[in-house]
Amino acid sequence: MKKILAATFLTLASLTATAERADSLKQAVINFDTLDVDEVTQTRILTGNVVLTRGTLVLKSDRALVKETPEGYMSVTLTANNGKLATFRQKRDGGPDLWVEGQAQRIEYDERAELVKLFTTAEVRELENGRMTNEIKGPFISYDNRREVAQVRNDPSGKSTVGGGRGTLIIAPRRTTPAEGAKQ
Repeated sequence: MKKILAATFLTLASLTATAERADSLKQAVINFDTLDVDEVTQTRILTGNVVLTRGTLVLKSDRALVKETPEGYMSVTLTANNGKLATFRQKRDGGPDLWVEGQAQRIEYDERAELVKLFTTAEVRELENGRMTNEIKGPFISYDNRREVAQVRNDPSGKSTVGGGRGTLIIAPRRTTPAEGAKQ
């Protein structure tokens, strides 16, 4: 039992692997169909096939609300139309082909706090060399990149409620061959 708990802890820790730090120093390029800008509040509302690219970070949705603080930090709220999902994908530090990707009906990204929240039908996957290594699904997923802490809750509100949904954690095997010395 201790081995299972240790494996689950290590998997959750690896799902919180650090995103590519250099991305925050790159310009954001946003493609969209329509744009409404309020320069006073530094708010931009983009609609129609929104694709935000910043280094290796790619965010996609039907609508995005982008706010910028006076210090230059962005917060982005992605929302998808009914029947669709907002998505993100970003390279992780630590190797040449390490990625994290996810999807949900709404995704909130706070650059200053380094916090990502996924609401309703939330999924986050880690990929290594194109192979899924870990996956978490649930009604709500929050990931604090600075503290490297993930939380999954059974309600899209971010709280666990009696009778709420259930989450799923998939742990892919780390090794691809049977353990040495194992009898066949």
